[in-house]
Amino acid sequence: MKEHDKLLPREKVLRDPIHSYIYIQSQIILDLINTKEFQRLRRIRQLGTASSTFHGAEHSRFTHSVGVYEIARQICDTFARNYPTSQPNDGLWDDRERLVALCAALLHDIGHGPYSHTFEHIFQTNHEALTAQILLSPKTEVNQVLRQVSPVFPQKVASVIQKTYPNPQVVQMISSQIDADRMDYLLRDSYFTGTNYGTFDLRRILRMMRPYRNGITFHVSGMHAVEDYIISRFQMYQQVYFHPVSRSMEVILNHLLLRAKLLYQSSHWDKDRLPQMLLPFFAGKFSLLDYLKLDDNILNTYFTIWCDDPDPILSDLARRFLNRKPFKSVCYAEQTKKVLPQLKSLVHQAGFDATYYTATNNSYDLPYDAYEPGQKQQAAQIKLMRDDGSLVELSTVSKLVKAITGKFLGDERFFFPKEMLLGQGPTFQEFRSYLKNGWIKNPTK
Repeated sequence: MKEHDKLLPREKVLRDPIHSYIYIQSQIILDLINTKEFQRLRRIRQLGTASSTFHGAEHSRFTHSVGVYEIARQICDTFARNYPTSQPNDGLWDDRERLVALCAALLHDIGHGPYSHTFEHIFQTNHEALTAQILLSPKTEVNQVLRQVSPVFPQKVASVIQKTYPNPQVVQMISSQIDADRMDYLLRDSYFTGTNYGTFDLRRILRMMRPYRNGITFHVSGMHAVEDYIISRFQMYQQVYFHPVSRSMEVILNHLLLRAKLLYQSSHWDKDRLPQMLLPFFAGKFSLLDYLKLDDNILNTYFTIWCDDPDPILSDLARRFLNRKPFKSVCYAEQTKKVLPQLKSLVHQAGFDATYYTATNNSYDLPYDAYEPGQKQQAAQIKLMRDDGSLVELSTVSKLVKAITGKFLGDERFFFPKEMLLGQGPTFQEFRSYLKNGWIKNPTK
């Protein structure tokens, strides 16, 4: 095949609730799936703390990654069948790009860690940079498999994920405003959370998708299927990804890890009680091997141990996280932001350290980003192709998409212990006097 790719004598299949079957046809793809770095993704939840809100959301980054591969495989098949290149620079699909596209699709999330985004924030890790390290380090099984294709193949795959690969069709297949990654996680997350917000007509979109010189476009007759996808993504962010309870559990997790880091720095633990696998991260000097040892199970084991820690804040936060005791939250507006210091003071008066028992957290998503002159970074626009081959940007022909284009949608919330809503006495009563219908209100004059 291409670049020393070897086809399996007989294709293998993985049963999948979203795609029915995931077809493994390449020996390289099968070998990558069987590496220890890729198998580690089985032990990392795709949605992190969201399983505290949606109890079915137990699916892993492994399941998502093979799903992204499968969508990319279907795109390659469609392009090879219907839009094969016939001469250089004709803007059609060169199927020699198949293997690098499929490997990038499969490996795009391999650098994620446990409770990824919270962990990244506390310990200044970067899953995209770590993905590149995993692909490029001679010490990883992933790198050894990729080098079987060619010595430069690991760098080629990494460049697709880093968006520097010279073929924009391959890059946009994996990373754009409508790509294999987003299409899989919307369908998969919707299925496992038991919601319908993320459903859209994947088959129709794939049928309407086509390559052109500067990337990937969609035939104009598929506009309504693309609209449906945009709205589905918007709804999933508002109803699932930004759910207040999931964000509350992230706040507790964030503060739990911060407290543990502080206790380590203040020599709180005896030598025999040190969380050995987290020490490189507390110290800010971790290796790729240190990182690859971590998964959700490792962190949850330490959280279980910390439930009995003599530090009352660490043990309480650990119990709240493991036993699903989320903070409560209320929205606030710009004009009521001035009330936040008083609310934090009341939480402190009630016996809680406001550093660990209060937080502000915002969640904003840009449903669709059209080209704006002057922006430093432009998102890859969704372009539609007319019958004559001319292109038009989606929001200029879709009133539905135009209505949400460039608008950040979300809220800002103040998090606090549930006890503040239940306690008796003047401190608790004053705290509650600032709240109404899930919002902070201006103090009564």
